[in-house]
Amino acid sequence: MKKIDLKYFMIIGLLSIISAINAQKRMHISLSDVLKVAETNNGEIRLADLEHKISDANYRQTDATYLPQVNIGLNFVNTNNPLNAFGFLLQQSRVTSTDFDPEKLNSPGARQNYNSSIDVRLPLINLDMFYARKGAKLQAESYKYKALYTRDYINFEIQKIYIQLQFAYVSETILKSTLNDVKQIHQSVTNFYNKGLVQQSDVLNAQVQINTIESALEKSKNSINNASEGLAYFMGDTISGKVYVPDTLLQYGGKNFVGTLSLERSDVVAMHKAVDSYNMMVKSSRMNFLPKLNAWGSYQYNDSKAFRFNNDSYMLGISLTWNVFTGNQNRYKLKTAILQRDKYQKEMNQYLDKSRLEINKNQREIQDLMFEIQKNEASVNQSTEAFRIMSNRFKEGLTSTNDLLLSQAQLYQQRILLAQSIMNFNIAQSYQEFLTNVK
Repeated sequence: MKKIDLKYFMIIGLLSIISAINAQKRMHISLSDVLKVAETNNGEIRLADLEHKISDANYRQTDATYLPQVNIGLNFVNTNNPLNAFGFLLQQSRVTSTDFDPEKLNSPGARQNYNSSIDVRLPLINLDMFYARKGAKLQAESYKYKALYTRDYINFEIQKIYIQLQFAYVSETILKSTLNDVKQIHQSVTNFYNKGLVQQSDVLNAQVQINTIESALEKSKNSINNASEGLAYFMGDTISGKVYVPDTLLQYGGKNFVGTLSLERSDVVAMHKAVDSYNMMVKSSRMNFLPKLNAWGSYQYNDSKAFRFNNDSYMLGISLTWNVFTGNQNRYKLKTAILQRDKYQKEMNQYLDKSRLEINKNQREIQDLMFEIQKNEASVNQSTEAFRIMSNRFKEGLTSTNDLLLSQAQLYQQRILLAQSIMNFNIAQSYQEFLTNVK
């Protein structure tokens, strides 16, 4: 019975291992593929699109500034009020000479009226709504550019994570190469120790170096998983557990891009549209002080029985209204609109100044990274040559194990530092292109 249980658990464990391996299967993916998938699946992009659609729907509500309003109604009234009862007879075209009998006029009894009507209201001149409509349109355009800016920002974030993924794989390659070198050193030191040429501490130091590199290698695998999850998140896939492999290696282009703040950048255009929208709302508030002109019409049927349309009538008219005083409501509504516009104008100016500072700061960082890459490239070449010389001297017994391990560790650190500098440069370069609206 115990043998059966043991076999059962072995099978379960084997299946779990196979499942874990499949879950960690690496998939090659290009940056363009990630951007394409994110264009339709990214949550932040879809939310920005929804905000734009909401603002556009709000703008379409202002079609009422020009379009008529039509209402259809059916009303039933039962009354013994003398005035209304006689009015019903007039509306129903049923007045006879006997209806003028004073007794009937004073005590008409209960009478019913079924009224079916079509009422139309047509705006003619409403200047406040005219400018409010313009403001709503500019607001919708502002959200349109906000959505475009969200796309640009998400694209930059994807490029950033993609570059980090490239660096994670470069780090893994460097660590594997380093681990192979350290293992060879450990084997050589072990052989020397067996021959009595070195001490046991030399073997232990080499083993410590192996442990250090293996620990760093495990962390690099976690970095790959983290970057893969980041890409999956931006592509709207947070549960797949896929591990991605970039189709291009981490490369240093070496170009120094210099740019300035573009007024065509989506967020800048969105803010200008918002300021223009506030200006329209100020004008709309001013127009509240002017009269309004509207047309109206009504077509009715009145009958003593339901759903009969025998007696029709109509009314047409034009109304001119002017709210001369609204208890200071219009006055302070205008003041509020002016203050909101001025506040947003100042916020926009501060935002533009901050953006220019960010561009200049990032430009200086790019220049520093270019200089850093040059020095790190030289250091890698020098460390490589130093390690080669130290390895040859170690084989001839002319140098110690510690010196060889230190030389190898220095080479590893310089290679990692170079890769980090290239990663930081590529990210800074992508950020500069995003800030300066380079497509």
